[in-house]
Amino acid sequence: MELRDMRAFAAIVEEGALSAAARRLHMSQPRLSQMVLALEREFGVDLLIRSSTGVQPTAAGTTLLAEARGVLARYDQAVAAITRHASSGGGVLRLGIPLELPSGFLTHPLSALASAYPETRVEPRHMSTAEQLTALRAGELDIALVRERPLGPDLDAIRVIEEKLGVLLAADRVAALAGPDGVRLDDLAGLQWVGFPRSGSPAWHDEVTAVLRGHGIDTETSAVGGQVLLAEVKLAAVSAGTAFALAPPHWSHPLPENVVWQPLAGDPLVRRTWAVWQAGSHRRDLGHFVVALDNRHPG
Repeated sequence: MELRDMRAFAAIVEEGALSAAARRLHMSQPRLSQMVLALEREFGVDLLIRSSTGVQPTAAGTTLLAEARGVLARYDQAVAAITRHASSGGGVLRLGIPLELPSGFLTHPLSALASAYPETRVEPRHMSTAEQLTALRAGELDIALVRERPLGPDLDAIRVIEEKLGVLLAADRVAALAGPDGVRLDDLAGLQWVGFPRSGSPAWHDEVTAVLRGHGIDTETSAVGGQVLLAEVKLAAVSAGTAFALAPPHWSHPLPENVVWQPLAGDPLVRRTWAVWQAGSHRRDLGHFVVALDNRHPG
């Protein structure tokens, strides 16, 4: 059982419903339900009483809630205490990383950090935007690289990457659709979009789908159901010739012979990546790393 499981279970009981807890945690309801089922299998007892009006803890669930709250409070206390001692560097820098980060983007910032703070150890964690922001606010990450700028005074952020998205298409489709400036988004209206789940980055997902719908593209049904995809699965869907995927230039994954990347005429979609950290942090190694990330931003 991990800290995230404890926080999730506490949220479910406090909210009294899986749907409300999922919104609070920026997590999909099916995933949250699976986490509870995994806990029940792990302990061999029922933790929740489920009904049409919501959920409430069983006797075992009430016990788990009390223990989880105690562990989480002690963990937060320990993190705060250690952070005071390690504020200048020399600890672990927990770094959240999204899918499809440009190749080589972190090379210089990590090198600069290693030179200035050789005792700081970077611990990368691949997570969605929503997962990173939840972990950051819970004290489980020190810095996050996310697709949307969070709201609120508790977090600071800088924009570190800006990518004009193009489109991945089957080669025979490119011959029919590509013009001198690339492919017009309107001309993709007859194809399915290989999308991504809204739960991973709600604001970015809403921005993308709004633009696509504005150009006549159906975003209600995805070629692969809107799940988190391996590159191979995404490329296989595009190869069939009935779907398209969005991707930045110089996509880090090799393309098969029958799939081609093309720019989108007019650059209607720009993906931004933000570096985000807790506003109250006084870690000097974190500050040095943020400056190195900021120096990578061309704008």
